[in-house]
Amino acid sequence: MKLKALMLAAAMLVSATTPVIAQQAKSRADWAGQGQLFVGTCYQPVDRSPEQVKMDIAYMKKAGLTIVRLGDLSWDYFEPKEGAFAFEAFDSVMDQMHAAGIKVLLDIGGSPAPQWLHQAYPGVTLVKEDGSKLYPAERYMDDISDPDYRRLLHRFADIFTKRYGNHPAVVAIGYNNEIGNGYMSFSEPTRQRFIVWLKAKYGDLSALNKAWATQRWSRTLTDWDQIRIPSVAGVGPNERYLDMRRFWSDASISVLEDLEALRKKNAPTKPAISNLFSDSARRGFDYLSTYRQYTTHGAFGYYAGNVTAGAFETMMMKGGMSTPVWFNEFQAGNFGFYGEKGRSRMLGYFGLLNGGQAMLAWTFNSHLGGEEQIIFGLIDHNDRPSWKLDEWGMISKEFKTMQTLGFPRELKPEVAVSYSWESRLAASREAEGVRINKYYTTPYRDHKYNAFGPLYNDNLDVAVINIAHEDLSRYKLLVIPGEYLMEKAATDAVRKYVSEGGTVVMTGLSDKVNENNQFHNTDLPGRLSDVFGIRTQEFYTHPTSLTGTINGVEFKTTNNYYEVLEPTSAQVFARFSNVEGAPPVVTINRFGKGRAIYVATQSQTAVLQPLYRYLYKELGIKRGPVTPEGVFARVVDGRTLYVNTNRKTVEVEIQGDKKGVLSGKSWTGKVQLPSLGVDVLE
Repeated sequence: MKLKALMLAAAMLVSATTPVIAQQAKSRADWAGQGQLFVGTCYQPVDRSPEQVKMDIAYMKKAGLTIVRLGDLSWDYFEPKEGAFAFEAFDSVMDQMHAAGIKVLLDIGGSPAPQWLHQAYPGVTLVKEDGSKLYPAERYMDDISDPDYRRLLHRFADIFTKRYGNHPAVVAIGYNNEIGNGYMSFSEPTRQRFIVWLKAKYGDLSALNKAWATQRWSRTLTDWDQIRIPSVAGVGPNERYLDMRRFWSDASISVLEDLEALRKKNAPTKPAISNLFSDSARRGFDYLSTYRQYTTHGAFGYYAGNVTAGAFETMMMKGGMSTPVWFNEFQAGNFGFYGEKGRSRMLGYFGLLNGGQAMLAWTFNSHLGGEEQIIFGLIDHNDRPSWKLDEWGMISKEFKTMQTLGFPRELKPEVAVSYSWESRLAASREAEGVRINKYYTTPYRDHKYNAFGPLYNDNLDVAVINIAHEDLSRYKLLVIPGEYLMEKAATDAVRKYVSEGGTVVMTGLSDKVNENNQFHNTDLPGRLSDVFGIRTQEFYTHPTSLTGTINGVEFKTTNNYYEVLEPTSAQVFARFSNVEGAPPVVTINRFGKGRAIYVATQSQTAVLQPLYRYLYKELGIKRGPVTPEGVFARVVDGRTLYVNTNRKTVEVEIQGDKKGVLSGKSWTGKVQLPSLGVDVLE
């Protein structure tokens, strides 16, 4: 009776509301939706009856949601048996969304593979390191390198995009939700594919033996069949481990390229916007080296509890693209977390500040079964809308105003921070018997956050890029924090960038190993010792915090590691004050037309912030608005967007008289932002 009453109310809502009319300040043909903002939700009709679908759409429409993400995780919904396709139910969902004025981000649900595929083609079933089979009990438990999986996915995706790619509701297409979050397999056919991959990479065994340093510990290979897939969790040589991860990275990229070719064939006018999870520890893949091959907009699931980490990941998924970012999954609730009033709204504006275009709640209806039934969505388990649906409706309404005020904003960062998937793997292995983490003690991501944070807190846009695969000339400042592995293409790019007039800052623990994951046999840093004008071999951990002064600002470290810098051509810019002999903490070397700056510590906010602020003036980099800690701001079309990420009221100093576009309040000399509050001042 309750469900029937809810459905009747929903039907009344459909008739009582008018179609959503999106306003936009400008049209961008290369941006999804030509530049409008989208607020919506992820939705899985496989969980819902036809009556519930009608009710849900009515709730979406009444709230003013403008987009849904459909199709992910549901291969057998469309192909319940091999070669037998069933599209009628989804046809109805698509047509109803279009009638309601709701756009669709259409996901090709190519993983997980259906049970019938595992049964008919056992090669797709994972094999563990001990040789036992791993039953597909949860998502992504498929061997994506298996040729039968690839063949059947291609067929499904081809039929799927032909049928729906040009549906009037579809605004973009996505591929294989969280493809990077899958597992690796150790089957015999997979081992044979790994050998084929190695043959293509190295050509002959002598080159492979050299790259893998097989002379160590009597591991010389005399036959290709001696190769085994290296262990993930156990002991094993670093070189082989990295190549194994590269093999799986290439497998993911190959799937994505195949799906991208189908999009270009069947729906060429629709951009590719996929929720990829490329940095997953399970398998992952090298996104920043390859993203232009299969995507047009950076996209990911935003679940960051720390806003700096969230901003960093946003910039990492954006890479060097000019297109805005999509938050294909946006935290509304979470495991054991019902939600926090005002937080989704604040994070939505935080996303706009970082170049976001769309935010889609995960999830619309709270699931009644499965491993995510305690993630709490916009609709509760009893089909009643929660307060969260009203909040998302408010966001959608406000974003219609924001898209007339220069949003989504186009970012043109003058500063870039390096990020390398391969370097993260090389620096992060924690297997038994591997000593890397005794040396590289700060987690790789923390090196990046510590370098990114001071720039971001100064309200600067900061790109996150793989420096071997981008045009570095667009940046006034390049920061390379804790980049343990640097391939030759990366060091060549740095050399060229500095010689042509660029400024680079590198921190300790960078450029220690080459592309084979082997320590350099030269002066450190690796191939860049002459560029930085130093040698650094010795390193120590001081018993107390390291101290000193940089550009008149005193610093104190939280990690007491330091490298002993021996200048060859570099000049000492700053020294430690409490280390015997006062060794350099910062050196600056003129190389060609530019400058190479080396910092002796691991990436440390206290050290980098005064160095950055010295360089702003030198490089003509203008800081953004000055704000208190936890408040971030950007100026767009003469107006300033302020986002208070703190759970307390904060006052921000401003110049002159301003009026809040969102609040309607007038301010003189300062603006008061409530807890999780936002406003646009003009």
